[in-house]
Amino acid sequence: MSRVYWDSMLFVYWVENHPDYAARVDHIFQSILLRGDQLCASYLCMGEVLTGTLRHKHATLSAKVRQLFDSGGIEVLPFDRKAAELFAQLRARENVSPADAIHLSCAGAAGVDLFLTHDRKMHKLRIPGIQFIAGLDVNVF
Repeated sequence: MSRVYWDSMLFVYWVENHPDYAARVDHIFQSILLRGDQLCASYLCMGEVLTGTLRHKHATLSAKVRQLFDSGGIEVLPFDRKAAELFAQLRARENVSPADAIHLSCAGAAGVDLFLTHDRKMHKLRIPGIQFIAGLDVNVF
């Protein structure tokens, strides 16, 4: 079993049924289920996804996001002391936004196998505790 962390944009594409990316994200999700992998995220992901649904007054999508994160199907990783230390290291040495540093530090502190993102700037990073950082085009799914 692998632990796969999804960056917020994957959830946004999936929940909002993005015409270019939703099918790929759903395929990745189905593969995670079939393989018995564990989908991971943080409550920052939930907050970022909810922002768009609330801004556009999509009550149904907002409820879907809350249900998704409350269902138990996502391992919600904490921003704890270990993650805070990694966050500080990332912010001190890498040019990443605070939000990206929180995602990466939660994933790194928890020791995830794969961090999936659509942000190509992150692909080059080497984060302690994360085996691989890849994009939607990765061929493991």
